[in-house]
Amino acid sequence: MEEGGQVEWFVHRFFERFGFDFRDYSRGSLERRLLRILSIWKSPDLRDLYHRLQSDPSLVSVFVQQITVPFTTMFRDPGFFFELRRTVLPYLSTFPTIRVWIAGCATGEEAYALAILLKECGLLERSLVYATDLNPHVVERASKGIFPVENVRDFVENYVQSGGTEGLSAHYMANHGFVQFDSVLRSRMVFSTHNLVSDSSFNSFQLILCRNVLIYFNRSLQNRVLDLFYESLENAGYLGLGPRETIVFSTVSDRFQRVGPEKLWQKCK
Repeated sequence: MEEGGQVEWFVHRFFERFGFDFRDYSRGSLERRLLRILSIWKSPDLRDLYHRLQSDPSLVSVFVQQITVPFTTMFRDPGFFFELRRTVLPYLSTFPTIRVWIAGCATGEEAYALAILLKECGLLERSLVYATDLNPHVVERASKGIFPVENVRDFVENYVQSGGTEGLSAHYMANHGFVQFDSVLRSRMVFSTHNLVSDSSFNSFQLILCRNVLIYFNRSLQNRVLDLFYESLENAGYLGLGPRETIVFSTVSDRFQRVGPEKLWQKCK
């Protein structure tokens, strides 16, 4: 079986057996990740990998964690967060209850960054930040708000460039090589698993951030996810995407208007 056909065989069998759906993931990035896993696990091909997973289901969660490749950092793309402060937070301040969805939150850095923005603007007490990811292991890790201290330098640089007003150290405690973010932040955050491929909307939001996730999906799945976000946003709500992502040429392109220089769109009223 040629490599492309083997990938198709694998993702269909994996979905049927374990319920995780990678069928509409971008083939280029999916093949690269599968090749990396084959190398790490020392499997000769995808058939062997599938049979290993079938015979030892405890490996499935490890496989999913590696295939979803959670990577993020706090205040990533500082200009985007500066634009959130300038444009979106004044809009959020008009609501008695603020609901934000961080879709594909990975290990949670972006969710904490957003909570810090809300706190510094006096909005955290009336906000709920929902942070979701397909991978239950990274969701559990994110809920603890604990990060290696060596990551903090990048966090701080991004925070300053994003217009931070209090100093990032005001929001965490350092201890034994790790930092833990303030329980006040965590008290306004809800972490849970959610599969953008198959799950439906679970609330209505004034802001949805899904940054650097859509690039791993093919066009059909991107459209399905963007439809989900459209349904989940309140009228005039905002959608934020990653720097390489866009809604141009999507099925919802005429239902949003671009806002400012960053990857922000507002739902048409």
